[in-house]
Amino acid sequence: MSKYNFIGNLIRAGGDAKTVKGNDSGFLTAIMYMTPYKTLNKNLCPMAEQAGCLEGCLNTAGRGVMSSVQKGRARKAEWFIKDQNGFMLQLVKDLTRFEAYCTRRDLKPAIRLNGTTDIRWELVKVNGKTIFELFPNITFYDYTKIANRRNIPSNYSLTFSYSAANPVYLKQVDIAKANGLNIAVVFRDKENIPSEFLGLPTIDGDKTDLRFLDPKQSIVALYAKGKARKDQSGFVVDAA
Repeated sequence: MSKYNFIGNLIRAGGDAKTVKGNDSGFLTAIMYMTPYKTLNKNLCPMAEQAGCLEGCLNTAGRGVMSSVQKGRARKAEWFIKDQNGFMLQLVKDLTRFEAYCTRRDLKPAIRLNGTTDIRWELVKVNGKTIFELFPNITFYDYTKIANRRNIPSNYSLTFSYSAANPVYLKQVDIAKANGLNIAVVFRDKENIPSEFLGLPTIDGDKTDLRFLDPKQSIVALYAKGKARKDQSGFVVDAA
């Protein structure tokens, strides 16, 4: 685990085996996790059903198997839904503290707002501004299943999440590829990763979590974890 440990009310850094790999590149990544699906009849990951990733959702991987962790993620999701402005004001406080924490340690701050959700943060404002406008010196990055997101700020990098669960979602894959987004693909076996997928070269996405440093026009190869290992929906790919 990382020698750095930041715990805010909404975000956390240093407790994830994959994100700590970014420390060697001079970055410290904090992630915000919330319940992605069916919170107060709201879905904070709106394409989850179409993508077929409910069964293999990372929400249940790692620390996500703990009931206390799930309760905490549910509380944050309910707060966001019931009182978005209050939630965002707290997020501003957390990010302010995190940026200062990184500065004191000569690290560059990076944030994943959608650890287990897929919220269009570029549309969410606090005091008339987006989080990206308020924190121009923080690098934000996320995975997304929404291929046609527009007006993405320069300090927000998005990687599209692949699934072959149904033909409707495959249209999203085509849009993502046409828009030049890198595409993350979850493969079942680490030993059988192809050198190309969808006509694009593959890179090892488990070497680091810093997706904004990936070469463009790439397939980011990830490996099934937790319940995803048993997924048969089409979200997890069996490479030939």
